Amino acid sequence: MKDPRSYIERFCYKHPHFGIPNLMKYVAIANVVFWVLGAVNPVLLSYLSFDAALVLRGQIWRVVTFALYPPSTGLLAFVAFYFYYWIGSTLEQYWGTPQFNIYFFTGLILTLLYGFLVYLIGGVRIVLNAQYVYLSMFFSFAVLFPDMQVLLFFFIPIKIKWLALIDAAYFLLEVFSARFPVNLLPVVAVLNFLIFCGGDLLRMRPRRPAAGTVNFRREAQRIRREQGQQLYNHKCAVCGRTDKTDPQLEFRYCSRCAGYHCFCQDHINNHIHFKE
Repeated sequence: MKDPRSYIERFCYKHPHFGIPNLMKYVAIANVVFWVLGAVNPVLLSYLSFDAALVLRGQIWRVVTFALYPPSTGLLAFVAFYFYYWIGSTLEQYWGTPQFNIYFFTGLILTLLYGFLVYLIGGVRIVLNAQYVYLSMFFSFAVLFPDMQVLLFFFIPIKIKWLALIDAAYFLLEVFSARFPVNLLPVVAVLNFLIFCGGDLLRMRPRRPAAGTVNFRREAQRIRREQGQQLYNHKCAVCGRTDKTDPQLEFRYCSRCAGYHCFCQDHINNHIHFKE
C-alpha cells in the first residue's frame, strides 16, 4: 500500500500556492486577541470552544474559533503562543506552506469529526479546543529536529526529543486516566502525526545488523565517493538523489533560494530556502 504522505507531497507539488502563508502567525495573533478577551470577561472564552450540540443548534462559529482558543491561560500563555508559533513556522519552512497547512487543518478536521461522532452516536458532549493538535505538531517537530535545544524555564538547556518524551507521557496519562470517550482525543491527534511523520519515526529506530558490524563512517564515505563518480545532470539539494540514480524523478530549480539549487519533485516545495 502506498504511503499516504506520498499523495500529499504530490498534491503539494502540483499546487505550490495552496494554503495560507505564515499560518501560525495569524493563529498566534488570534490566540492573543482571545486571551485578552478572556482576561476582560472569562465567560467569553466559553463561546469559543467546540461543542457539537451547540454547533447543531446554530452556533456555527465554534467550528472555527475552537482552533484559535488559547492553548494556555495566565501570563505563561504568551510563552506558549511564541513556542507554538516558532514550531509551526519552522515546520512550514521545512515542509513548505501547502504541506504544513494540510497537516494543521487535518488535525483540526479529525478533532471535529471525533467530536461530532461521539455526540451523534453516543450522545456524549465533549468541549474541545486545539490543544492536542498543537501537541501533535510538537511531536512532528521533535521527530524532524530531535537534537535541537531549548531553554526549559528560560535557563535549563534541554533537547527537544526529551521534551517530546514528556509530551508522550502526558498523552498516555490522558489515554489511561480520562473517561471514555475523552481519553481517545490524544489518539486522534497522534493519527495525524503518524500520517505525516510515521515513516520518519520508523527510520529513527535503531536496527540490529543482519551479520557482522558495519563501520558506518567508512560506509558513508564509500557511498559519497561512488556518488561523486557518477555523472548526472540534476541532483536534489535535500535528499541527494540524481537523475542518474532515479531517472523517473522530475527536478526543478527554486527561484526563492539564493544561488542555483536544484530539488526533486518531493522537495521542491518542502525545503528550507538557501539564503546569502
